Amino acid sequence: MTQIITSATIQCPIQVVFDYVTTPGHWPDWHPSSLGVSGATDHALLVGEQVTERFLVAGRRGEVVWTVREREAPRRWVIDGVITTGGGGGVVSYSLASRDGATDFTRNFTYPLPNLALALLDTLVVRRRIQAESEQATRRLKRLLESLQS
Repeated sequence: MTQIITSATIQCPIQVVFDYVTTPGHWPDWHPSSLGVSGATDHALLVGEQVTERFLVAGRRGEVVWTVREREAPRRWVIDGVITTGGGGGVVSYSLASRDGATDFTRNFTYPLPNLALALLDTLVVRRRIQAESEQATRRLKRLLESLQS
């Protein structure tokens, strides 16, 4: 398993951050890998709800169906993804903590490596690209939410 962890302190109340990041319609606004979403996109998703996302991750295009597995508003949210073309998937979790009116936000993306060849490719190329995309996403999220607060 590979884990990609990014975090930021966002100068917004925790509920604002939670509602924003758990509403799939916002994902293309802040995550560069998200090309579009369909399904339940207009609200913060509840356990069992699903959304389909078109993505471009580390040069690979595809479509993934995300299902909400956990929701402890406004502190934790977990989705399981299954790629509809070519197989694979992963888990994304958001952890949030309130601190002096700001929010400590952490995003953890975990994905399996089913064989040695993919593990080698991940080590050499893929992991670095996904890490860079995830770091860019977290920076964009921070800028976007803080600009909405001012």
